[in-house]
Amino acid sequence: MALELYYPVAVFVLIAIAFPFLTYLATRILRRDRPTPLKLTTYECGEVPEGEANVQFNFQYYLFAIMFIVFDVAAIFIILFGLLYAEGLSVQAQILMLLFVSIITVATLYSLKKEEVYTV
Repeated sequence: MALELYYPVAVFVLIAIAFPFLTYLATRILRRDRPTPLKLTTYECGEVPEGEANVQFNFQYYLFAIMFIVFDVAAIFIILFGLLYAEGLSVQAQILMLLFVSIITVATLYSLKKEEVYTV
């Protein structure tokens, strides 16, 4: 295997890892830091802030976010399975995909059943 073919990929990965750190350092070094009481207040679309900025969110929102991520991952795997299935998969791969889809289905039904407890 020719490792020379992977040098551009390695350089790209190094640049991709270094770029966020270098831009963060550059902004920290080059920016002006002049805090004022107005700059330190919470910005609420031009309105004068009322009350505390630290607001407790309901756990239900995090549950919806986790369910969204699960559905995204499941959709990606199912789409890839559909694309590969057209070319023909082994029986073992089909069984594993059926197991994956069934686990996702059970997890989704469980979370939806748990969600009924939290809805008002």
